[in-house]
Amino acid sequence: MAKAADFQGTSPSPARRWLRRTGALLTGVPLLAGLLQLPAASPADAAAPDASQAPTGAGSVSVSVDSLSPGAPTEGDTVTVSGTVTNKGKQTVTDAHVGLRPGPLLNTRSGIDSIARNSDDIQSTVGPEIDDKYSEKFSKLTPGVSQPFTLRVPVDELNLGQDGVYQLAVSLTGETSAQPWEQTLGVQRTFLPWQPEGAGTKTRTTFMWPLISTVHMTAETGSDEQQTPVFHDDDLAKEISPGGRLDRMVALGKDLDVTWVIDPDLLASVEAMTGRYEIPGKGDDNLVGGHQEVAKRWLTEVQEAVADKEVVALPFGDPDLASLAHNGTSVTGSLSHLKEATDVASSTVESILHVTPTTDFAWPVNGAVDPSVVRVATSAGADKVIARSDTFRESGLTYTTTAPRPIGGGTTAVVADARLSTAFQGDMTKASTSTLAVQRFLAQSLTLGLQTDRQRSVVVAPQRTPSASQAQTMAEAFGILQDGTWSESQNLTAAAKAKPDPAAATKVPPASSYPSALRKQELPKSTFEQIARTQDKLDRFKVILSAPSRVVTPFGRALNRGMSVSWRGRESEAAIYRSGVESYLDGLISQVRLIDKSETKLSGRSATIPVTVQNNLVQGVDHLVLRLTSTNPTRLEIDGDAYEEQPVAVSGGHSQSVKFTTNANANGRATVVAQLYTQDGRPYGQPVTFDVKVTEITATVMLVIGGGVLLLVLAGFRMYTQRKRAAARQAEEREQEDAADEADAGTDADDAKNPEAPGRRPTEESAPDTREDAPEQPSDPAPDTAPESADPSGTGERVDR
Repeated sequence: MAKAADFQGTSPSPARRWLRRTGALLTGVPLLAGLLQLPAASPADAAAPDASQAPTGAGSVSVSVDSLSPGAPTEGDTVTVSGTVTNKGKQTVTDAHVGLRPGPLLNTRSGIDSIARNSDDIQSTVGPEIDDKYSEKFSKLTPGVSQPFTLRVPVDELNLGQDGVYQLAVSLTGETSAQPWEQTLGVQRTFLPWQPEGAGTKTRTTFMWPLISTVHMTAETGSDEQQTPVFHDDDLAKEISPGGRLDRMVALGKDLDVTWVIDPDLLASVEAMTGRYEIPGKGDDNLVGGHQEVAKRWLTEVQEAVADKEVVALPFGDPDLASLAHNGTSVTGSLSHLKEATDVASSTVESILHVTPTTDFAWPVNGAVDPSVVRVATSAGADKVIARSDTFRESGLTYTTTAPRPIGGGTTAVVADARLSTAFQGDMTKASTSTLAVQRFLAQSLTLGLQTDRQRSVVVAPQRTPSASQAQTMAEAFGILQDGTWSESQNLTAAAKAKPDPAAATKVPPASSYPSALRKQELPKSTFEQIARTQDKLDRFKVILSAPSRVVTPFGRALNRGMSVSWRGRESEAAIYRSGVESYLDGLISQVRLIDKSETKLSGRSATIPVTVQNNLVQGVDHLVLRLTSTNPTRLEIDGDAYEEQPVAVSGGHSQSVKFTTNANANGRATVVAQLYTQDGRPYGQPVTFDVKVTEITATVMLVIGGGVLLLVLAGFRMYTQRKRAAARQAEEREQEDAADEADAGTDADDAKNPEAPGRRPTEESAPDTREDAPEQPSDPAPDTAPESADPSGTGERVDR
């Protein structure tokens, strides 16, 4: 016993030990009152150091309760508690055993919270340990080693009395070499709801089951007919694959009587994955995604899970209503995006899940509201706002009020219970944490139900994107609750229609009471300014397209995603996403442009200037006007004025040249500007500026040019008259020759009949007078044939003369 009050390695005197014990007793009377309920121990326990300073004493063993079943026992059940004990100290624990200690009845919700916050506090009050036969013994616990345990106790042995929630402690008692007496070295508290008989008035409980993810799709689509979607990553495939977060949400929720709260963007994204889709690869090339079958299977399971269940559709992309209310309403057009997101929500869910959802509910982050949040939330058509009870604080009430309450303007605030809604936050991967969360949830629900005999509707609105382990814990807790004796399930619409409690607060909290922690996470004003700028560019672009829906739809949905709640706490990623959307749109707009021109020279008073419009889009463009403007119309006019406009329509992947007539009034250089405009007069794209140089034109040059032209005309006229005279003379000669030929033909006929007639040709005898070498007259024409021979003819040859 002399070592009981000593730190390891010290040997104080008896007087010193007495002073130490006396001081501890005087300063720790309240603490001793609780310790008196523990097993008998040496009086020196009061002087022992606390767990943080004495790893070999109280608190040196960690007790973990990994499962408790049934979570809400009834008459005749056997309560089974399993877990582990771990020696965190430096010395071996001997003669140890684990036992159950039922505690007092907890009749307040705040009392449950207090126990949960200090569940392993060994100094807090616990009840006496039940019969030793229901404990589990350990001969020794080696430092750093864990040992499992399982305790099975009939519920009758727990001596539970009236209906309510009981504290249930699992403690480890043992000895160490430094403190060789029986003492409690570790404890873990949990809760045991007890209401074996059905309640006379059951609480109607609504559990919202959210199917929401982060943003995955970009605004980019392929140029093919199907417009292949492009994702900025392939993380969604991991979530919907077997064992993934969203896969677990569907598998767990299908067996529960819950209200499904769905972001249509998630459904649209998964549906896009059922066909061809792309994800970024290395460099500028995209990779083809390969999770089509996973996407099809998940959608099929969602369809089966929501059949015959209520489905609430959030606005497309789950816009951040509070950020919009606080930072976006001053930016023109921001509320219109919320309206578009709400309008497309119902058709998206219905076309994919084949159920008709309700779009009457708005769900601000964490149910935190102020007047501006309510105004924005209801601006798109919703008339019910899901708030939370830590926003609508009640005063003077000893019970939790029913969920719905009118807040004016035909709007109903559906106030979810804060304690139940936040019960599953935190790390639920540890079995002990998950088990405590389940039992705490059940304890809060039963305590709430026992507060009053009034019929109440309670709504549970958990975190938007539970992890797989959180979803598992939620499903376990709600599964026990819906099979319990004090609660019955109800959908969200029915809860909103329940009769309000006249004593409940109906005034929306002021803006000053909005949680500052949530304000720090809101999307800044620059978010909505960038979205508005991108929308303005889209509006100017779509009017020139032959198939605008190929661009308007993907970009409209991307702008909805740009203001999503999922960007909270991820400001840099959000900025990258929005900038990517705007940059991609800028790239498409630049595909329709004017081709740059170099300096153009004019060598006369008038000329035609071509300007080329290029369209590298897949689809055609129309409703464009090309304006050519002279910055110095006194020197160079465009079709007799300072500028001229011509309509432009170019097919996809083609170019078109538009020609303009110009008139030069003076020599020199003039600057011309070509600019595309939409039909409403708004500039489109960048202008093209080029110079037109008019070459020098003098009076002398004009006179020389005019004289040359005149000489050419006169020479042509002279040639024409000469040719005409020659043709007439030739025609006259031909007529004379024809007349002579006719006369000769008549004379030859007469000579044949009268040889002596004048003019007959000489006979053979007169041949000497017609010598071959007789001189010809200079004017005589050349003979048509060669001279005839004068030699005698051959015998028998006939000669005609």
